Amino acid sequence: MGAGGRASGKPAKKQGATRGTGGKVRRSLEGRGATPPAEMRHWYKDKARAERVAREERGGTSGRRPAPRPRKSEDAPEYIGGRNPVVEALRAGVPASALYVGQRLDNDDRVKEAIKIAADKGIALLEVSREKLDRLTDGAIHQGLALQVPAYDYRHPDDLIGYAQEAAEAPLIVALDSVTDPRNLGAIARSATAFGAHGLLIPSRRSAGVTAGAWKTSAGTLATIPVARASNLTQTLQAYRESGLFIIGLDGDSRQDIATTTLAADPLVIVVGSEGKGLSRLVRESCDETVCIPMTTATESLNAGVAAGIALYEISRLRRQ
Repeated sequence: MGAGGRASGKPAKKQGATRGTGGKVRRSLEGRGATPPAEMRHWYKDKARAERVAREERGGTSGRRPAPRPRKSEDAPEYIGGRNPVVEALRAGVPASALYVGQRLDNDDRVKEAIKIAADKGIALLEVSREKLDRLTDGAIHQGLALQVPAYDYRHPDDLIGYAQEAAEAPLIVALDSVTDPRNLGAIARSATAFGAHGLLIPSRRSAGVTAGAWKTSAGTLATIPVARASNLTQTLQAYRESGLFIIGLDGDSRQDIATTTLAADPLVIVVGSEGKGLSRLVRESCDETVCIPMTTATESLNAGVAAGIALYEISRLRRQ
């Protein structure tokens, strides 16, 4: 039977125009226009003000790069951080001016001893926050204790000879040539004190000074051995020679063993160079002898603090013979 004969029984769908969206879809696709720049948004002024205040508190500038940290003045105090270093410094009589103690600190024996020594010596006791201790110690480990030490009072190079004459001993001075790590200076101070040296001589420039790092490594011995500064190390060594002192330089390229030197009992200056470059040319030329510490070929060089300790021990041994 053909399709056009009888109806199927289902109502036919109504043909004709259907209901539209009235342009709703088209308008939604148009969006809200271009995104406004940051300075036109309602929160911009508040955010800019907060960022400016934060930069000022950090000591920065208006640019993206923070301002460089100002160079510490030579007259500024130093801070020794850490429970053991603080206690050792107080025991050794380091000329401290204040002891900073962290809030809510666990009082172990070291903390109690540090507070007692400081109180007995009339050193100011200040309770401060952890954040304050972090700033004072430049972020170093302080364990809740920091000791303020006034700027070091350097001696004149001639004073070191005077101290040996007062002790009626042959002068023994340790000079540092381009040793820039304060920890090496502190380690050399410990060895110099242990083996009877009368003082340390350091250059005024391009050399480590008596800083908190040096105090900490020296375990307080910098309070017992004088440190002198020379504006020109070569000229000062020459002046020492004219005063009757002999100059011995530690040089890894030398072929003379320090144990064979014949100058140990004489008034002596031992010059220690940096670990990398060793002695500078002018300083090497100022030496009466250059000696070495014999080592196996597996080791190229020794740390300046270690080399100084070995050399001082050997000179002390030779002087006792």
